Amino acid sequence: MKSKIRRWSRALVLCSLAGFFTITTGAQQPQTVAQGVYTDAQAGRGQAVYNARCSTCHGATLAGRTGPALTGDDFNGIWARQSVSDLVQKIFNTMPKDDTGKLSLQQSTDIVAYMLQVGKFPAGRADLQADDAALKQITFPTPTVTSPKPAPANATLLPPVGNLAQVMRGILFPSSNIVFTVQSVDPGAKKATGNGDLSTAGGFDWLTWGGSVYRGWDLVDYAAVSVGEAATLMLTPGRRCENGRLVPVDDPDWKKFTAELAEAGKAAYKASQTRDQAKVSDSTNQLNDSCSHCHGVYRGRTHCVK
Repeated sequence: MKSKIRRWSRALVLCSLAGFFTITTGAQQPQTVAQGVYTDAQAGRGQAVYNARCSTCHGATLAGRTGPALTGDDFNGIWARQSVSDLVQKIFNTMPKDDTGKLSLQQSTDIVAYMLQVGKFPAGRADLQADDAALKQITFPTPTVTSPKPAPANATLLPPVGNLAQVMRGILFPSSNIVFTVQSVDPGAKKATGNGDLSTAGGFDWLTWGGSVYRGWDLVDYAAVSVGEAATLMLTPGRRCENGRLVPVDDPDWKKFTAELAEAGKAAYKASQTRDQAKVSDSTNQLNDSCSHCHGVYRGRTHCVK
C-alpha cells in the first residue's frame, strides 16, 4: 500500500512540475501584438498618460504633429523589424522631449498598450508586462510585402558639391567625434551652472556642435544618424578624391567598407537610444573598425588620398 502511495506521490509531483514548465515556457513563447497582449483597462491608463504627456507632439489621435504618427501602416511597418521591448524602451529612455520629466517604465508600457488599442490590435486578458525579457518575445506582425514603385524615368541624382575629403571632414569627422566623445563624457550630465546642457568637456566643444540648442543625448542621436546617412554619400557617382581622381565607387572593397560604415552608424544610433554611456562607448569599437578597414586599404593609394 505504501509503495502505491509513493508511486502516486511521485506521479503527482512529476505532473505538477510538467505543468509548471509548460506554463513557464508558454509565457516566453514568441507572439505578435495581434494575439491580445494588453487589456482595455491598461490601455485606459495609457491613454491618460498619453493625453497628458504625449499628445502635444504626436496628436490627440496619434496621427502625428511635430512628432511622427504612432499608429497606421507606416508605423507598423517600421516596428515590424523590432520587438515591443524596443518600442517601450524608446519611450522610456527618450520621451517626452520637453522638460516635464521622465516617464516610468510602467507608464511607457501602458502607453504602448494604448497605442495598440488605437491601432486596432485586439485586447487580451492580461496586461502587457513591463518586463524586458517578456517584451522581447512580442513583435508586430510582418507587413504585407508590396512591390516598390519604380523611380520616375526623369529621376536624376544631384551632382556632388564637394570632394571626398570635404565630405569626410565636414560630416563624418565631426559626427564621429561626437559619438567617440561619449567614451569620456556623459551626454546626460548636467552642468554645474545649470541649464542642463554640456558645453566643453573631455576636449570637445559640445556647445559649438549644438549643445546650446539640443540636449546632449539628442546631439549624439543626430551624430550617429549623420554617420549612417553620410555613408551613402561615399557612393555618389562622379565624386572625386582630394587629388582629383574619381572615387572608386565600383570597387567591391569600397562598397563593402561603405556598408560597414552605414551599419556602424545604425549601431551607434541604437546604442544612443538606450541613453547608456557604456553601451555607446562599446559601439564605438564598430565605428572605429569600419573607419580603419577603409583607411587600411585606400588611404595613401594614388587613386584616392584623403
